[in-house]
Amino acid sequence: MGWELLRSLAPLGEIVALSRDSQNYCGDLTNLQGLAETVRQIKPNIIVNAAAYTMVDKAESEPELARIINAEAPAVLAREAALLDAWLIHYSTDYVFDGSGGTSWLETDVTGPLGVYGATKLAGEQAIQGSGCKHLIFRTSWVYGARGNNFAKTMLRLAAERESLTVIDDQVGAPTGADLLADVTSHTIRNVHSKSELGGLYHLAAGGETSWHGYARFVIDHALKIDCKLKILPNSIEPVSSNVFPTAARRPSNSRLDTGKLQANFDLTLPHWQTGVTRMLTEILEK
Repeated sequence: MGWELLRSLAPLGEIVALSRDSQNYCGDLTNLQGLAETVRQIKPNIIVNAAAYTMVDKAESEPELARIINAEAPAVLAREAALLDAWLIHYSTDYVFDGSGGTSWLETDVTGPLGVYGATKLAGEQAIQGSGCKHLIFRTSWVYGARGNNFAKTMLRLAAERESLTVIDDQVGAPTGADLLADVTSHTIRNVHSKSELGGLYHLAAGGETSWHGYARFVIDHALKIDCKLKILPNSIEPVSSNVFPTAARRPSNSRLDTGKLQANFDLTLPHWQTGVTRMLTEILEK
């Protein structure tokens, strides 16, 4: 996500990119005082927070660390943004919901996180909203990027080792590319610069929906069509219930996000999830 933001935001102005290992400034979200001092030193017009504690299962045993990174650090950034009259751009998650039902979640729907990760991300949202700073919060889901590990790469690796796979089919959402998130971020920043009333909370995900099983089938089918060397047999991906793969944290069954507000306010058409996944597969398989 950070790499994609460097690309998409470059035309908007000077970028100071920070990581946990940055030398000149503090980019460590566990160092709250250092984070505040960094914002005061740089005096940015826009703060984009692409960092989070995202290890959903491990968060159950590290709730304090997850809370610092996902809730307290955004609160610090929001406070400092308000003092500078700067914009804060922040990313949240479908995990703020309980995953019930079968319809897409609206920004106004009642939240109900199932675990520590979702609860701390929700607390981060609320801290930003309560700070009075100008902000854009984007809830998204099933994020992937061509760089680093992702679900598609895992499926391709397993498909090269095994003749069959079992994949969960009772969780539904939309695989969403980091490149799409970054491009929409850049587009919305341009808009709110002249129309600050457009700030607020939005749902941002690719169009359409699928299960993890459907996602896996799409990835494997694409790889087979371009003659990738896989051991798996066609139609040998078995759908199974989430209960087959117990985890420390419960996952929402329904990760559908209604993006109508975002598309209407910013005159956007979000591409179908298959478009982005195909693009990502082209990058990693056809180099």
